[in-house]
Amino acid sequence: MLTIRLSRVGTTKRPFYRVAVMESSAPRDGRFKELLGHYDPRTDPEVLDVDYDRLSYWTGNGARMSDTVRTLVSRHPRPEASETDAAPAAESGEGKEEAQVTT
Repeated sequence: MLTIRLSRVGTTKRPFYRVAVMESSAPRDGRFKELLGHYDPRTDPEVLDVDYDRLSYWTGNGARMSDTVRTLVSRHPRPEASETDAAPAAESGEGKEEAQVTT
């Protein structure tokens, strides 16, 4: 069975984790199928950077999230698409208006 769980990569007393898809029988830091992102608990506020599209792909194909990953994803929901798409559209619109002005 596939599991989406954390894999520790930090040094002693400096934890840093990767969110990975791996077999449930694999060791914590063992082989993985795909890396979905990372989690840094040492920053304030904590940082969870995950590819939500790939996360939904793997859960749709039967992978189960560990309790810790499920909690982190619920604390850090997917960012709204309208916030990220609005900024590039405004920038491209300003450039077109300047190009059309002639003297």
